[in-house]
Amino acid sequence: MHKPRAGRAGASTTRGSRTGAGVAAFLGAAALLATAVPAAHAAPRTQTPAADVVPGSGTETPALVDGLHESADAKAAPADAARSHLAAKESRYRIADPGRDLTPVQTLKQGADETVRLQQKHHGVEVLGGQYVVRMETKDGKRVVTGTSGKYFTGLTAGTRATVAEDVAVRRAVTSVAARIGGATLGKKDVQPAEGAKTKAAAALSGKAGGLVVVPKGAGILTYRVTVRGTDTATGRPVLQDVYVDAHAGFPVLQYSLIKTITAPKPADGAAKPTAAKPPAARQAPAATTHPGTSGTGVKYSGEQVPLDIYFDEAAKQYSLVDYARMATTSKNTLHTWDARAVDVDDASGRWPAGLKEFTNAAPDYSGDATAAGAVDAHWAAGQVYDYYKKVHGRDSLDGRGMTINSLVGVTYAGGPFVNAFWDGQKMVYGAGDEQYKTLSADLDVVGHEMTHGVVENTANLVYAGQSGALNEALADYFGNAIDVTAGGTKMDDPDSGLLGENLCRTAKPRECAFRDLNDGRTTAKDYLGVTFGTDNGGVHLNSTIISGALWDIRQDLDPKDPFLADRLVYKALSTYMTPLDGYTDARNAVVAAAKDLGLSAKQQNVVKRSFNAHGIVPGWENAIGVDSDRLFGKLNIAGTGTAAGGGWWATSKSNDDGSEAYSVYAGRVDGKGTPKLISPNDGRYHVYPATDGKTVVWAAFGTSSLDILSRPIAGGPIKTLYTSYTNVQNLHVENGTVVFESFDPFGGRHVGFLKPGDREPTWVDGGRYELGTGLPSLKNGRIAYAKLYPGATDYRIGTETYDIATGKTQLAQQLGEPQGIGQTGITGKNVFWLVDENPADQGQMAVRRSTLEGTGTVDISAESGPGALIPFDLTASDDAVTVNTLLPDTQYRNETLPKLWQLSADGTRRERLSCNRGEQLYPSAAGGRQVVWLDGTTGWTDLVTRERPAGTC
Repeated sequence: MHKPRAGRAGASTTRGSRTGAGVAAFLGAAALLATAVPAAHAAPRTQTPAADVVPGSGTETPALVDGLHESADAKAAPADAARSHLAAKESRYRIADPGRDLTPVQTLKQGADETVRLQQKHHGVEVLGGQYVVRMETKDGKRVVTGTSGKYFTGLTAGTRATVAEDVAVRRAVTSVAARIGGATLGKKDVQPAEGAKTKAAAALSGKAGGLVVVPKGAGILTYRVTVRGTDTATGRPVLQDVYVDAHAGFPVLQYSLIKTITAPKPADGAAKPTAAKPPAARQAPAATTHPGTSGTGVKYSGEQVPLDIYFDEAAKQYSLVDYARMATTSKNTLHTWDARAVDVDDASGRWPAGLKEFTNAAPDYSGDATAAGAVDAHWAAGQVYDYYKKVHGRDSLDGRGMTINSLVGVTYAGGPFVNAFWDGQKMVYGAGDEQYKTLSADLDVVGHEMTHGVVENTANLVYAGQSGALNEALADYFGNAIDVTAGGTKMDDPDSGLLGENLCRTAKPRECAFRDLNDGRTTAKDYLGVTFGTDNGGVHLNSTIISGALWDIRQDLDPKDPFLADRLVYKALSTYMTPLDGYTDARNAVVAAAKDLGLSAKQQNVVKRSFNAHGIVPGWENAIGVDSDRLFGKLNIAGTGTAAGGGWWATSKSNDDGSEAYSVYAGRVDGKGTPKLISPNDGRYHVYPATDGKTVVWAAFGTSSLDILSRPIAGGPIKTLYTSYTNVQNLHVENGTVVFESFDPFGGRHVGFLKPGDREPTWVDGGRYELGTGLPSLKNGRIAYAKLYPGATDYRIGTETYDIATGKTQLAQQLGEPQGIGQTGITGKNVFWLVDENPADQGQMAVRRSTLEGTGTVDISAESGPGALIPFDLTASDDAVTVNTLLPDTQYRNETLPKLWQLSADGTRRERLSCNRGEQLYPSAAGGRQVVWLDGTTGWTDLVTRERPAGTC
């Protein structure tokens, strides 16, 4: 068993450690600002309630303290008064030195209320999501603390001196992102240039270190935060991801996309190019003009004519979609709507496109192009959202301080349709739509959703991953929909009141078109979907309606005559209670506490609690999820490390129960008998990508500057170092002492190599030549199967090849067409199987192809197109069956479109679901016959599970 190592820490999980406060919510970003509900909206406090203390999880600091009325220093600055309070009450908060370990983030005053947000530092290093909020009230020269909330991690003991060089961390981060977005296939776009030159993939991705950050799991993990930007060369989609690389071992322990979209982007997350420009400074009003704005009108996409606040440029004699009027009394900033019809999404994500201009017109009446592009809708709707937050919540723009509001409309994707919208930290971006969907700005709830992401980012700053990310999406949905139904006069008891984006369809009915329905009745017990960060950032869209549904129920039931009461309640919870790593139960506690703070009656508070209960948002809800598979090894707390089976044994990586240790490799019997064996050393390195043949286990160990391929007999004995690499290696296989692996370097180069017993250097099946590329190997009976990219007569070609280790003879398999991409291979004693893509336009659908070991008799056992075609991305095979990890085509993420396991007979005559588990199933490995082992995230943990036969029809 594992023994804890002082000062060392673990890594990311499928939904995080349950004993690490807030990190559990991760599974389950960027300015910090807080506001409070305007005093005019808050009910007077008639009496001081008893203090309510909610303990934190895995920390001695309480998650919530409410109902206080304790004196604070009225003369000190708010942040100093807040920290003095925490210091004076050390027995309650267990924060030894608030002045040293809590840095002021923002203080906002609203009437008599003051909200102070404080960022935790561990020996001067920022703690991811470690934020504590102190709420105070000042009246008649006296200041009192009314409550506190947040996450302060008291168990951190990790050192803060990195042993991995920063450039190594950046290289590992870039490699990790490259492997995530492109490692499942080898395609024609993966062409290698001459030796020493960078490839297109390398140019497309770059990383920048953002300093050291402590990831608060167990004793803490000291990491480099590396932001990776660029383009996915396979899809053309932009990439923007934060990767946290262990600063002691160099392993990426946490990775997620930063882009916040209205719906989950498929197949890759959207984001940005490496270079960035700042938006232009806010246009200043002419000195002699007190009110430079004027009024105009515009025709929305629906045909409705609406008033617009616009600007008349005397010099140019033209009107532009610039609104000075709304912020005239509070700031010099403006509300702009920009023409981005010539802009590709990767140029608009996380950067300011060059040459943008506002929509202009010779007359103050906008129609025609401005209507078709969505400019009128975006400009009008942005004003409506601004007005809502100003009038209902007293909030001046997205940051609460009158920031300029920029909307870019008409963005395309590679010159074609872009059916999405997003907030990227500085602006809203709306796609132009397609034949089915109108421009994305043509529905007020979508605009409200994206602008609310800006509000969330500037209040609780909920991390956009896992449960906290789902909460981020839920709040954006809630407020976007609240603004929409209010403006449209929709009654809350209307069955369609909870639809988001329902007005975007050109021909389909609203319910068929909507992205989500806040009235869908989803609960944690029957609908929560366990997924890794590689899928929808850990389920931020998939799981959002569980929490937004509870909030929407509150709006329906709390006070039908005053729906704004619910809005003020949810806003107060967001702005003065929630912190970055909050999950479902944290959100419940925040809203319940805010209800007390606003003076809601006992009956109204019961409405709030009942709504959360109805959606299963209660303490311990994660324990109620069941599966139909057999668990071989549980609570692994890992992600992205794979699993393997062979010779009656399995092998996998595992952290400890709270995720505070680097991964170690274990092995056990596939029949479940006996006790799993610890195979790898407990030395602080990350031991990953294991493989076994039932006799030996091999794996990769990530160290400070290099990684080693290690081996050890299952029966016991010394650990041997087989090979040391300075690039990433993955896809390991072992058979009778021969080890096969794939090298995956930061420059996009991929090569399959093998080590025979006694070899000191690998043999590369392609000779390691830069003009070639090989990947996705499999191994059986001394033969390796792999995908190969090679020069043809006029162009690069790609195919599947086998290599006989004993003779060095290669055999290219017969093809049925002209492949554009090859996916994972599988080789058995009878056949070679592989995934093949001949038509990239079919959105990821691939055939499952089979040939003889000699490369002849090629047939498809599952077609690339037509009814029932799959979107597979992983494959494993035995003599009796082929199992594929696959998605199903759909326009939206839902359970059935998540990675599932399907099993086909070797001749393709039978196809069945292997398991009926909901959520995500990954890394299948054939264990012989029809038995398969895999990693399953359904229960909220990462479990190694198995089934001996398919489940049939689910």
